[in-house]
Amino acid sequence: MPTKPRPKPSRKPIAAPDPGSRANGKAAPGPGSAPFWETKTLAQMTKAEWESLCDGCGKCCLHKFEYEDTGEVDHTNVACRYLDLNTCRCTEYKKRHQLVDDCISLTAKLVGNLSWLPTTCAYRRLDEGKKLPRWHPLLTGTQDSVRRAGVSVAGRVISEDDVDDPEDHIVDWIK
Repeated sequence: MPTKPRPKPSRKPIAAPDPGSRANGKAAPGPGSAPFWETKTLAQMTKAEWESLCDGCGKCCLHKFEYEDTGEVDHTNVACRYLDLNTCRCTEYKKRHQLVDDCISLTAKLVGNLSWLPTTCAYRRLDEGKKLPRWHPLLTGTQDSVRRAGVSVAGRVISEDDVDDPEDHIVDWIK
């Protein structure tokens, strides 16, 4: 993977939100009935609806660094040790907050304040008034659409257990 060489200025790691339980595999409602993500705000969604918005790309579970002086964010190809690198699912989802001190829970209030959320993220897109992307599992009915669209980090990342310094693994392919 190409890395983006940079001097090591003052920056801090960014905690990753929990990625939700992933899409439920159900396609959008039929004609005449609008899907929940078009009729509700993020804050109005049920827990199941909220969690189904996560497309399972795995980008939230990668280490990130924020420059303290500018707020600019560098992404790495280094994943949390509990991210399954093939499925992009958390292997310890129910215990993740006990196991990872800086794993945060993404909430409707937080979404608009996290500039590092990927531009493809359903939470971010809906918060910005945009539609879900065509490849989103809620529209396609299959989780594999994320991988086919080239959005998943599966096969492109390494575990933090195999890395000495995540800052040596900064990448520019996450937007």
